[in-house]
Amino acid sequence: MPDYSLTHLKQLESEAIYVLRETAAQFQNPGLLFSGGKDSIVMAYLAYKAFHPSRLPFPLVHVDTGHNFDETMAYRDKFVADINARLIVGSVQQSIDEGKVVEEKGINASRNSLQTVTLLDTIAEHQFDACLGGGRRDEEKARAKERFFSHRDDFGQWDPKNQRPELWNIFNGRKHNGEHFRVFPLSNWTEMDIWQYIKLENIELPSLYFAHEREVVNRNGSWLAAHEFINVQPEEKVEKKLVRFRTIGDITCTGAVESSAATLDDIIAEVAAARQTERGTRADDKRSETAMEDRKKEGYF
Repeated sequence: MPDYSLTHLKQLESEAIYVLRETAAQFQNPGLLFSGGKDSIVMAYLAYKAFHPSRLPFPLVHVDTGHNFDETMAYRDKFVADINARLIVGSVQQSIDEGKVVEEKGINASRNSLQTVTLLDTIAEHQFDACLGGGRRDEEKARAKERFFSHRDDFGQWDPKNQRPELWNIFNGRKHNGEHFRVFPLSNWTEMDIWQYIKLENIELPSLYFAHEREVVNRNGSWLAAHEFINVQPEEKVEKKLVRFRTIGDITCTGAVESSAATLDDIIAEVAAARQTERGTRADDKRSETAMEDRKKEGYF
C-alpha cells in the first residue's frame, strides 16, 4: 500500500501554504513583509509554491532602514527577480526627511524602532488589509502570543489580550474600516525547522548566514559588524573574526556569533547544540524585558 504519511516538515509546509492561500482568499489587498532574512525568504518561497505557476497575488514589502547589509540588499533584488514578484519599499530615511520620526543619537543609536512609523505609513499608502510576516512563536515571548491571523486596530496597534480564537484552523479575517491583520504562516515552525527545510528544498540564502571573516566589535556581549552605522568608539577594539549571523536585520542591532559553520549541515548541527536563542544576539531586544512586545503594541512587525 502507498505511504501517505507526511514528515513533520511537510506538515509544516502544508499548514503554511494553507494559511497563505486563506490570506489571499479572505483579504482584498495583502502584502508579504520581506526583510531578506531566512524566515521571510522561506515564507516567500512557500508563497511561490502555493500559487505557482501563477504570479504571487501580493507584492513583497520591504521596510528599508537604510542601514542594511550590502549582502542583504543584493540578495533581495536577485530573489525578487528570480520569482518575478512585485516589490514595494518603504523608506525609513524618507520618514526621517519628512520629520515623521527623529533619528536616534549616541553610541547605541539605531533605526530599528523607527521602522514602525514607516511600516504603518506604507500600509496606509498602499491600503494593505493584511501583512504576512515571518515571525515564529519560538523566537521571543511576545511573538509566542500571536495568532495566525493577528488583528490590528485602526492605529495599527496590537492588543495581546484581545485575540480571536482559532479552533480547527478556522481563521476570522473580519475587520472594520481602517483595521488590518498581520498573518504569520510560520507560527509553529522552529529555528531548526527553518534550517532543515532550507536544506530539504535547497533554498539559496545570503552569504551572511554562513561563516566568513568580518571585522567586528564587542558591545554589551554582542559582536557587531564594525561599520560607520554603529559608531565605533575610540576605546572599542575592532577585531577580525570568523563569524556568521543567525538572524539578519539592521546593521546597528544585529549581532554575529563566532562560528566555523560554512555549510547547511554545519549550521544544523550548530543550532542543535546552541544554548542561546537566535535573537539572543539582537541588541534591540536587550533594551528592556518587554522591548519586543512594546514595539508590537505600537505597530511593529
